[in-house]
Parts: sequence; structure tokens; C-alpha cells
Amino acid sequence: MLTHLAFKGFLGRRLHLGICGSIAAYKALDLVRMFRDTGADVGATLTDSARQFVTPLSFEALGASPVFTAMYPVGDDVFGHLTPGEAAHAMLIAPATATTLARLANGLGDDMLSCQALAFPAPLVIAPAMNPRMWHNAATQENWARLKTRGHVCIEPGCGRTACMEEGQGRLADLNEIYLHGLRALTPQDLAGQTVMVTLGPTREQWDGVRFWSNPSSGTMGACFAVAAWLRGATVHAVSGPGTPWLPGMITRHAVRTAREMFEAAEGLWPSMDIGVFTAAVADYAPVPYGSEKFKKGADDGLTVQFTPTTDILKTLGATKKDGQRIVGFAAETSAVQENALKKLRAKNADMVVGNIVGRPDSGFQSPTNEVFVTDRNGRQEEWPVQPKTEVAWRVLDWLLQL
Repeated sequence: MLTHLAFKGFLGRRLHLGICGSIAAYKALDLVRMFRDTGADVGATLTDSARQFVTPLSFEALGASPVFTAMYPVGDDVFGHLTPGEAAHAMLIAPATATTLARLANGLGDDMLSCQALAFPAPLVIAPAMNPRMWHNAATQENWARLKTRGHVCIEPGCGRTACMEEGQGRLADLNEIYLHGLRALTPQDLAGQTVMVTLGPTREQWDGVRFWSNPSSGTMGACFAVAAWLRGATVHAVSGPGTPWLPGMITRHAVRTAREMFEAAEGLWPSMDIGVFTAAVADYAPVPYGSEKFKKGADDGLTVQFTPTTDILKTLGATKKDGQRIVGFAAETSAVQENALKKLRAKNADMVVGNIVGRPDSGFQSPTNEVFVTDRNGRQEEWPVQPKTEVAWRVLDWLLQL
């Protein structure tokens, strides 16, 4: 799993997964693994058609429990059709076939999965997979539209070549997007109604036709914040420097390259934001450009490059902060983390500053983990040991909501 999607802390949460008869049914096994890795419990229901592609034992072997099949199981669990609605926090159907969409849209309950869906008290998360002609059939589209109007989370199928070798829309959506939609359904929506801007990654300041001034930031920390805020219900805008990680389509991405481009994008978004999380490693200085041609090495060994300061994005936008807006700044340091984080908190009009050690394999740039010092405008201070960046992002958002 991608580092910035590997959230933990879902122990005690339960997701129920429905699997229908599609060649994409085998991908549901990966979904079980992904949700189990978060700490969540997973149950599963396989339709009769799904069992032609995958077996219940495969899901049980990966830790899914209980696993339902026939409408009238052998044994004492005569109310299995009610179990997900009583025990699960979210219900995901992936892949969903045209037949299952028709059942759901028309309120049919003629198999175990459709009965469980009828008895589930919250919106379903539905990810279809089928032949492109079946997907575009008027009946399928009417059923899909009806499910949307009922408030279900409807994940559009992807485009490309399907198992039947036809090109078009119909293949199962990206597993990461399906996983994130399911995880969001498991997550308390304590940021619902909030709009969050995250800056992430490095900037690149061009010097000549092939060289630039930059740093090794991967953007992982900012990606963790963007995904965490979206999982908790926020509308998220990510102002992303070069080389930053994949983000789901539910997050609006604003790709930039230079410090100037990042400032202009963030400045345009900031007035309508509730929260700004400034994780980007922005170049403080940019070289005076040599030009569009490649600089050629001469006979001498020396080279002098002049630099000019870039706009301090955090300080500039912090100065315009309105009542109700909150800012989290980051201070990437090689030493004196606490001292520099406290200075930044005061100088940038931030509500929180997270100081992190860089230059170590287990913290900072290009690492999946961080060791941080966190402080806020009320004087609260904490030191956190090395932990996954996903956990840092989640805990900072918890703290921010208490301010």
C-alpha cells in the first residue's frame, strides 16, 4: 500500500464487503487485506455468481469474518441478513454487477447480499464493474442515477480495456480510491463542512535549461494531511510541488513547480479556506536565471550563482488570516527544533507549528516516519517519538480541532 494511505487506528471499526459475480471479484481479496491493515474488522458476503470466481475460504483465510453465502445458511445464524446492519459501521459492494445495481435500485431482497443492503441503515459504498455496453445500457444508467439520489456513495467505474477485450467505461475503479471511500465511511466526519488547503512537496527554481535549485522533499507528509482531512469529511485542495505522491480524485490537486507558482495558487485559495496546512519545503531563495540554454563548463573550476529571496508563503498568508481560519505550519530543522518551531509560531501568526528533524533515515525528507515537536498558540507543547507520518497527520488534526 502507498505510504500516505496506510492509516491505522481503526481497531473497533467494522466494514462489511459485498462481492458480486465479475472477473474483478478477485480484487476484493486485496480490499480485505487493505482494510485489515488499518485494524478494522471485515465481514464479507459472496453472491452465488461471485463464488464462480472466488471462494469463501479465500476471504476467511485473509481474516474476513463472518463470511456469508447462501440466503438460507446451514446452522444457527438465521438472521445473517440483518448482521451487517447491526454490527458494521460501513458497507461496501465491490465489484457490483448490473444485476446487483438493479436489485439495490428497486428494493429487491432475493439473495443474501441484497437483503443485507436493504437492512443496512447508512449509505452504501458501491463500485460497479461490467462490460462497457452493459454499463451504458439505459436501464443500468437509470438504476445508477436512482442510487445516487438516495445518497449512496457511488464510485464510477474506470475506463480502459475490460476482461472481454472491449475498450470503454466499465472496469472496476482504482482499488486505492475504493479503499479510501470505504475508509471514509468508517471515519467520524469531524471535519465535515470544513475546507482545507495543504501545500506539499518541494519547489524547483530553474537556473539554466537543465538545472534547478531544490530539496529532497517527497511530499509524503503533506499527502498524509490531505488524505486524512478528506477521510474526516473535509473538502481538500492540495497545492502540490513536483514529484509529490498520488492523490485520489476526490482531492482537488493544484500542480505547481516554483515557489512563485505555489504562492500564487495558495494565495488564490486561502481566502475561502477554513484550515491551511503548510507542509511544503519551499525554496527560500531562487537563483538568478542563467537563461534557457544549458550552462557550459569553462576552463576555470569556479562558478558563482546569485540568489534572490522568494515570497514567504506562510508568513504572507498568515498575516491575512481571518477570524475562524486556522494555520498549521511546519519547521524542517537539522537542529534546535523546539527553539526554531517556537520562533516560527510567533513570526508566522500560526495556530500550530510542527517542528520535525530532517536528514535522518527515520525522520524528515523521503522517510515514511517523522519525529516531531508540536506547539500551539496557547502554549501547549509535546514531543512525539518516531511514528508513521499518517499518524502524525491524524494526531495534529485531532489537536487542531481542540483549539
